[in-house]
Amino acid sequence: MAAREAPAGGAPHPYIPHTDEDRRLMLARLGLSSTAELFQEIPERFRDPPLELPPALAERELIAFMAARAADNAAAREHPRFLGAGAYHRFVPSVAGSIVQRGEFATAYTPYQPEISQGTLQAAFEFQSVVCELTGMEVANTGLYDVGSATAEAVLMAARITRRRAVAVLEPIHPGTLDVLRTYAGAADLELEVVAAPADPADPGSAVDGALGERHACLVVQQPDFLGGIVDLDRITAAAHRRGALVVAVCDPLALGLLRAPGDSGVDVVTGEGRDLAGPVSFGGPSLGLFAARRDYVRQLPGRIVGRTRELHGPRGAEGAEQEPRTGYVLTLQAREQFIRRERATSNFSTGQQLIALGFTVALQTLGPRGLRESAELCYQRAHAAAARIDALAGYSARGRGSWWFQEFLLRGPLPPAELLARLAERGISGGLDLSGRAEQEAHGALLVCVTEATPPGHVDALVRALESIGGAQGGEDPA
Repeated sequence: MAAREAPAGGAPHPYIPHTDEDRRLMLARLGLSSTAELFQEIPERFRDPPLELPPALAERELIAFMAARAADNAAAREHPRFLGAGAYHRFVPSVAGSIVQRGEFATAYTPYQPEISQGTLQAAFEFQSVVCELTGMEVANTGLYDVGSATAEAVLMAARITRRRAVAVLEPIHPGTLDVLRTYAGAADLELEVVAAPADPADPGSAVDGALGERHACLVVQQPDFLGGIVDLDRITAAAHRRGALVVAVCDPLALGLLRAPGDSGVDVVTGEGRDLAGPVSFGGPSLGLFAARRDYVRQLPGRIVGRTRELHGPRGAEGAEQEPRTGYVLTLQAREQFIRRERATSNFSTGQQLIALGFTVALQTLGPRGLRESAELCYQRAHAAAARIDALAGYSARGRGSWWFQEFLLRGPLPPAELLARLAERGISGGLDLSGRAEQEAHGALLVCVTEATPPGHVDALVRALESIGGAQGGEDPA
């Protein structure tokens, strides 16, 4: 697009600031005569190829066309799905969506200007308070990008605090989180060691004791673990602390409605994924990394922290009398940030997922402690009831990992996992995650199946019928 000439007086166009003279000078500096020469490396047939688009449609025709195309998709809410593995179908009170859609909150940023952003800052402060209550920790930030980046930042923080260069990660942990940890550890010159999973997560025994030494900054453990088992954080934390290592617990926030708060087990840092309690998984890519820690480490926390304060003097009334000082919200401890003390900054996080954090906060406060516990109990009960029904089918086994498990269990049947998933897909059922390739022996030949508090009983019925049909068809023709 040709640049517009500057209006009289030489001021550039407000949206296309470069004048033709500006462009000429830049090209001359590069020794070029036209912008086309910048693209000579691209074969000519690939430069500005013609777009073979259909004729334009009227608005009503376009809406009808898009609706028809959308109908080709299988809507998740209409089909049974049992895929969890880090992204879960949760019950989210509808009021959360209503609040999130208000224009005042339509931002992903933690604002800088307290004088014009009191509402958003207060929402961020409430989010921090909810995370602290949920995890049993003393301080929390305004949220990070996702659980992977939050956990990686926790590892970097542990290395700064302990001045140690090795990190231990207890399997089974989400592979995505582990990949992010490897990336961060490599860039920070940290040694990352993966510790084999104990046979029973409720009895970690020597798996942790033998893995940690004086060079380890921290131990990372997932609660519940990636295969659904509930971990004994008390014993793990005690073993790590005996060797001077911190404990980073990666927790499912809904499970904390039923389980003991990790802070009560002595954990040093808690991370987690809050997206699923803020809205549907179909919301898309944005996530919400939870991050909470002990007060001793507040100056090492990454990201933003909102504080609450009060004015020294209240505003003057109409007659000049001083009124009650007002409460205010501000960003605090900014000396940790890269734009103030760059050489000693704790991280480069300056954006929190504030819109999702708001939905998370509204949902948790709407449920309240009792509602959250009821949701967690319902999740636990439905998952265990479904596993018992499947385990009773001929040719199938459905077992949770270890003595105690929450919402995910291991399913084995008469077919290899990939084939079993394909047969279920033919019936419109998303059957779970194929665990082929996982290191844990118990995962071999199994599907990871998830049932949550939002899984309709009818969907479990459909899964049981489908599995029974597939199992009964072995050796004969599959009725599907």
